[in-house]
Amino acid sequence: MELWRISFLLLCAFQLVSAQQTTAPDEVAALNKIIDYWNLRSKVNLTIDPCSQNAPWAPELANPRVACNCAGNSCHITHLKVYALDISGEIPKEVFLLKELMDLNLGQNVLSGPIPDEIAQLQNMQYLSLGINNLTGRVPPELGNLTKLVSLSFSSNNFFGPLPIELGKLTSLQQLYIDSSGVSGPIPQELANLKSLQILWASDNLFTGKLPEFFGTLTQLRDLRLQGSLLEGPIPSSFGALTKLENLRIGDLSKEDSNLDFLEKQTSLSILSLRNCLVSGEIPKRIGTFSKLQHLDLSFNKLSGQIPESLKDFPLLQYLFLGNNNLSGQLPANIISPKLIALDISFNPISGSLPLNFSKRGFSMNVVGTSINANSLLDRKAIGMLKCLQGNAECSNQVPASSFSIKCGGTEQISSTGIKYDDDSENLGAASMYTSSNDQWVVSNTGFFISNPSGPQYIAKTDSQITETLDSELYKTARISPSSLRYYGLGLKNGKYIVELHFAEITMDDDTQSWKGLGRRLFDIYIQGERVLQDFNIQKEAGGSKRALIRAFEVNVTNTIMDIHFFWAGKGTCCIPLQGTYGPLVSAVVAYQVNAGSTSKPDKKRVGRIVGIALGCVAGFVIILSMFYLWFTKKGAPGHMRVYTDSPRKKGLR
Repeated sequence: MELWRISFLLLCAFQLVSAQQTTAPDEVAALNKIIDYWNLRSKVNLTIDPCSQNAPWAPELANPRVACNCAGNSCHITHLKVYALDISGEIPKEVFLLKELMDLNLGQNVLSGPIPDEIAQLQNMQYLSLGINNLTGRVPPELGNLTKLVSLSFSSNNFFGPLPIELGKLTSLQQLYIDSSGVSGPIPQELANLKSLQILWASDNLFTGKLPEFFGTLTQLRDLRLQGSLLEGPIPSSFGALTKLENLRIGDLSKEDSNLDFLEKQTSLSILSLRNCLVSGEIPKRIGTFSKLQHLDLSFNKLSGQIPESLKDFPLLQYLFLGNNNLSGQLPANIISPKLIALDISFNPISGSLPLNFSKRGFSMNVVGTSINANSLLDRKAIGMLKCLQGNAECSNQVPASSFSIKCGGTEQISSTGIKYDDDSENLGAASMYTSSNDQWVVSNTGFFISNPSGPQYIAKTDSQITETLDSELYKTARISPSSLRYYGLGLKNGKYIVELHFAEITMDDDTQSWKGLGRRLFDIYIQGERVLQDFNIQKEAGGSKRALIRAFEVNVTNTIMDIHFFWAGKGTCCIPLQGTYGPLVSAVVAYQVNAGSTSKPDKKRVGRIVGIALGCVAGFVIILSMFYLWFTKKGAPGHMRVYTDSPRKKGLR
């Protein structure tokens, strides 16, 4: 009798399990069509029921993934993931027959066409990822019907037109990723309804109008990124209510000035970047109480006053960028906090001495364009050169030059035409500067690639052949920067020059069959303070990746110095093919004087190499600190013309 009961229970259990593994027939048919449309049969071969518990496509880490929810005798597909498999074509209508879908991940592919209106049928959707594709058209207002959405991503696509106001219906939304999506126009006021929003990435879009005040009512925000748009300032005071922020990146605002008054209780911040936002006024002392800060970037603004002593109190701060402002007074002696890796105070009328502990291991500092006293350097030759560059001493070792050639990011090289390119292969840091051994040019870098999986790298390399040139090797390395990269020609004869800038996109692919080919690098170029190229896209101008491109410009040198500035204005994709793939890139720089009826081509015998200035030789470490003070020592003083050092906004960045 007991054996009979056990057998009966086992039979019931078997029948129950069997029933649970049966998927609705219409969903099986739709899934089969989807699999065939995207040529996934080799990865998802439905010889068994799609919702079978032990199916190889069911685990959370499976890709493609099909997962289900079973109730009674029926199973429904609730999860569909086809991630980074380079599927192409439009989104098939059969996807919208899976009406119980809660999680649809089609990110990092090459899907094209619009988002179909039928997406409104997926009203159980909680997680929708369409980011990094080639989708076009307008963002459909039907997305507003998916009121259970918790996370929505359509970043890095080619949409156009405004954000639909219907997105304001998504009151459960916690994450919204729309960066580099192509949308434009004012940010809809209806987004003020998204009170649950915690993450908003919206950089690199054509948003217009003022930075919305209603953002200050989204008090659950932890991560807000809004760089490289057409938005106008100021930063609203309402942002003071965003006390849960951990990551705030606003950049490239125009028209009205902003200030830092809203920064009061944002003590959870670990990353604060307000770069190129027309921020004026003084740096508040209270910012020193933000004990979790690791990255602070206030560069390319209009800040004035002294650097607060409280900045020395950051226990975790690693990167501090204050360059290109109007900060004055003495540099605090103890500004180098315990974990500080890089300090940029370049192009500020700051005086005083080098800070204490400036020669500590792994630390870099950029003070170009300041009047910091460098007499504490142990390298007497370096002191003499710095005084020369500051205009405080004769440049007795400087022979007036009429040309220079630089192999950016690479070793010395002779081109097919016999031009010798100087070595520029030394590793630069996040706030650093090097000068050539012949004192004819200088390279300066500021910025840090946040979240770069390869770590801090400022040189790009490739082994691939570069086309459209006889000098492929010249383009196989390049300098890259996440913010500002400058080359200065020094001791030049005054007059008219031709500047040739050499480029080849070597870190972004142009494979139209892969999501890795969907990246866009955009940056601006200034020569002698005048913008000569805006939103420059190497890949587009050259007709593809790994193709050589030269752009030439005619400029005037009137004070023996040439300033070539590559500047990232927050535009372009950030994360294709890897996190931190953005910002200026340049392969080589050539400049030569143009005389009446002739040109002075670069000296084919000239040899150059890059050297750093050794600081703290007792410890044996190198701090990248070269500087030259190009300010007017007094108004109209001859020989002290100020090289372009202000924020690029003054030249009509917007």
